[in-house]
Amino acid sequence: MTVLDSAASIRFEAHGSTFSSYVASRNSTQLCAWKLTVPAGSRGVAHRPSRDEVLLVLDGTLHITIDGVHHRVAAGDVALVRAGAEVIVDGGPRGAAVWVTTTPGLTATLGDGTRLTPPWAQ
Repeated sequence: MTVLDSAASIRFEAHGSTFSSYVASRNSTQLCAWKLTVPAGSRGVAHRPSRDEVLLVLDGTLHITIDGVHHRVAAGDVALVRAGAEVIVDGGPRGAAVWVTTTPGLTATLGDGTRLTPPWAQ
């Protein structure tokens, strides 16, 4: 068993949010997991992930739009974003802390066709 404390995470900043990567190819061949911190009232960027993602809200509230359908996701709730779905993750009135899991190799395609390879999901 491996225990990873908060000092083991690698932090990335993107689109106004913080991604604290705990599990990725550096220590796992089958999973990626990170803590996403979304500031209050922030506006996310529309994108389509190449892999399924599971978002568990730990604290606060997210406003998530998946394929044009808006969802309010509160602490304890889970959003499943299917590969290829268009998703926008916005911060609620207090912001949110979210645990995200996927499989290694995730990419994201933006509306203009730009393809991102987020380092926290590799």
